[in-house]
Amino acid sequence: MAPQALLEIDNLRVAIPTPRGDVHAVCGVNLSLMPGRALGIVGESGSGKTMLSRAVLRLLPRHARVTGGIHFNGRDVLTLDPTALRAMRGREMAVVFQDPMTSLNPVLSIGTQITETLREHFGTPRGEALARAAALLASVGIPEPERRLRQFPHELSGGMRQRVAIAIALACEPKLLFADEPTSALDVTVQAQILDLLAAERARRHMALVLITHDLGVVAGRTEELVVMYAGRVMEHGATREVFKATRHP
Repeated sequence: MAPQALLEIDNLRVAIPTPRGDVHAVCGVNLSLMPGRALGIVGESGSGKTMLSRAVLRLLPRHARVTGGIHFNGRDVLTLDPTALRAMRGREMAVVFQDPMTSLNPVLSIGTQITETLREHFGTPRGEALARAAALLASVGIPEPERRLRQFPHELSGGMRQRVAIAIALACEPKLLFADEPTSALDVTVQAQILDLLAAERARRHMALVLITHDLGVVAGRTEELVVMYAGRVMEHGATREVFKATRHP
């Protein structure tokens, strides 16, 4: 029996109504992703790559119109009720956003932000959740994790904040992680460290990874498949090495 795809996207279309007419952000995208694989989605600003990921996560604006199919782990994402959707997001499917300064809550300590994820999805007792949070911080390369639990996002560097965001995303051992421009807000010297961390965690957890970026250098050597998007459409899709060797889209 052939292995089942973890994520299947069938003729996905996303339209955003505006006073001047609909903006077609995603136009007929078809994709599949197997468990444990790394997929890169590359495109310029406005190409639809982030809208595609947000459609899968169902984080689009309320007025967005979505047609087509999205199946994750055998379930129809577009028909999930709010309770099932909340259980899936964070626990089975997680996301790391571009800027940790805006994705982290500035008025909650690092420890609170990690433990509330564990308590929400697993009902983990507070003491056990704190121990797990410290272990997560250590696993993503943050020194003195127990002390960091008491700190707030503004007390950490940009690279440290992004490591915290990754720790939160990994807290529930998701099967699929979206990393949406995870290094574009960081210094060049820190970017490689974060990308290497994501690659290492993917391999260690046998987790599927979707790496979204405008920079081909980010996906080179870190993904097995590559999608190039332009104007909401998939222009190229194939093995990363093959796309690099025989690029068709400028």
